[in-house]
Amino acid sequence: MKGIKISAIKFCCLMLAFACCLSACGFQPLYVQREKVGGWYFNSKFDTTILGEMKQVKVEPIADRFGQLIRNQLLDSLTPTGVPKKPKYRLFVTLKSREVYQQALREDITATREMIIFKVDYRMMKGSKQLFVGDSVAYVSYDILKNPYSTTIAQQKAEKNAAKIIADDITLRIGAYFHSVESKQGAVSDL
Repeated sequence: MKGIKISAIKFCCLMLAFACCLSACGFQPLYVQREKVGGWYFNSKFDTTILGEMKQVKVEPIADRFGQLIRNQLLDSLTPTGVPKKPKYRLFVTLKSREVYQQALREDITATREMIIFKVDYRMMKGSKQLFVGDSVAYVSYDILKNPYSTTIAQQKAEKNAAKIIADDITLRIGAYFHSVESKQGAVSDL
């Protein structure tokens, strides 16, 4: 029983040391701003300026089925309450490439797995001014099964996952942009 108590004490000390290290690392929540300098973040008074700015982004239509998947994910994450009537910002996303690689070959040189690499470019505009540009990459793979229907479903699921990965990356970068502009910390070029 003494061994358990000593281990619990060591664990608590280790967690306390970890918490102290984390508090000194400069971690700041992305979507929450301090209401006043020197105030604590979580005093139940949040400045939602960043979320308000993100809701003002209009996602322009994106070509192809994969582009539609990305756009739907972006709409869900940026403007969950609906497309803004008078948006301040416009986001353009373009599919740059879709590369398919066959993997895990059988004896008859047919693949049992495919990996797809999706690359997109995006840019955000405010009127005619370009605020920032970026690119995003998603790596997904799926098994090629004997049943063609199952393979098609697996491929569609992989594409949907890739669209979510790319949309989440773009959303995070837009949030980081607004955070750097609002907090005046960091450089937009760091995105």
